[in-house]
Amino acid sequence: MNKQLEKMKENQEYERRKRIAEEKHKEWVQKKTEEERRERKRKVSKEMVEKATRELEKMQLQEKADIKYKEWLKKKRAEEAEKKKKEKEKEKEREAELQEKRTRSEKVFKEWLQNARNKPQPALNGYGFPHGKSTGSYT
Repeated sequence: MNKQLEKMKENQEYERRKRIAEEKHKEWVQKKTEEERRERKRKVSKEMVEKATRELEKMQLQEKADIKYKEWLKKKRAEEAEKKKKEKEKEKEREAELQEKRTRSEKVFKEWLQNARNKPQPALNGYGFPHGKSTGSYT
């Protein structure tokens, strides 16, 4: 009877330890699963933060690039406007020079014309013949 009682107690103790071990194992598995879930959540959260940071940096770089491009374009247009202005000034100078040259040429031509009218006419074909023709025979 004592042996049976002892065996029963041992079996009960074995069953109790087995149940405790199983419960502890279940708790450990549950804890591990919860840790893994939290770790995955943390990783996903970290990745989202990194992605948002990268997107923000990308947007900031794009904004900087846009600003630089607009500044460059503004500078380029100002340079082109300055170039056109200089070309117009050169063209005006050329026109002024041409006009001055024409005016001088006309003045010189008028002076020459005036002087040419006042000069005495040369004898036509000279040689002492009136109007350059002989009036009679030579003998």
